[in-house]
Amino acid sequence: MPRRRLPVQVNFNSAGAPAEASRVAGERAQVMLDSIGDAVLSTDLAGNVTYMNPVAERMTGWSAWEATGRPLPEVMRLIDADSREPARDPLALAVQRDTSVGVGENCLLIGRDGRESAIEDTATPIHDRHGNVTGAVIVFHDVGAARALSLRMSHLAQHDVLTGLPNRMLLTDRLDRAMAAACRHGIHLAVLFMDLDHFKRINDRLGHAVGDQVLQSVASRLVAGVRKSDTVSRLGGDEFVVLLSEVACTEDVACAADALCARIAVPHRIEGWDLRVTASVGIAVYPGDGTDAETLMKKADFSLLSAKACRRARPILVSAAMTRDVSTRR
Repeated sequence: MPRRRLPVQVNFNSAGAPAEASRVAGERAQVMLDSIGDAVLSTDLAGNVTYMNPVAERMTGWSAWEATGRPLPEVMRLIDADSREPARDPLALAVQRDTSVGVGENCLLIGRDGRESAIEDTATPIHDRHGNVTGAVIVFHDVGAARALSLRMSHLAQHDVLTGLPNRMLLTDRLDRAMAAACRHGIHLAVLFMDLDHFKRINDRLGHAVGDQVLQSVASRLVAGVRKSDTVSRLGGDEFVVLLSEVACTEDVACAADALCARIAVPHRIEGWDLRVTASVGIAVYPGDGTDAETLMKKADFSLLSAKACRRARPILVSAAMTRDVSTRR
């Protein structure tokens, strides 16, 4: 009668089982870190790189084997987007404070090839089983697309879609700032309220597409005719407002308004048409005509209405201080 074969038994010693389990757990963690969509990088207490996953390799431009052992600032170069100065080291800060920290909102990662990426990240200290800090790990990702969308939405909220000029909201903010600066330095500023004469005829005869091109052409000429410190805005329709942030006297304001009207009056070449456009202007000067944005805008608007009521052959400039005399003469 043949002998029955006994099942083979494998015995593990006390150290073997935990070591094997630790190895399997380590391999599983490695696969997870290599598979996630965020970049992961770790350092030791000295701030030298100990690990990078593939996403971190792509974003920094360093391979893991090249980066290992190098100081973090050499591999992960961070700067402030506004000042272009080096940003703080989040991993060193996490080790120092023994808590999770993040980088600033305007942080840029400069890749090995010079490519810039806007990032968000969180650095966390690493502890051993005794609770001692042994290094830090940082998880970061590219937010360039999200930040670009946010900036685009912010731009659209503050600018006219057709001309790209600041809208009423942004104009009011800049006017408030300009008045605060004028008050501090004891200077004047002026608001020019402008609209185009008989602009409706262009829309009616040639269509709104041509009218839109005329508005864009006017906007470009107004921007070219003022200083960088000034603001040209479109309130809607054919209404434009020019903020002259610093003026020496009211006579200078009148000269500036005349010059802008002359720029607008040069024929606009639109789809084969030479279109002549004239503008009427109302003026309000800070602080004589008002000390807040709403009052200045109202005075300039009333000046514009007074100018149109006079029906002169050329655009005339009527300051808010003159409107009472205009009304009396009428």
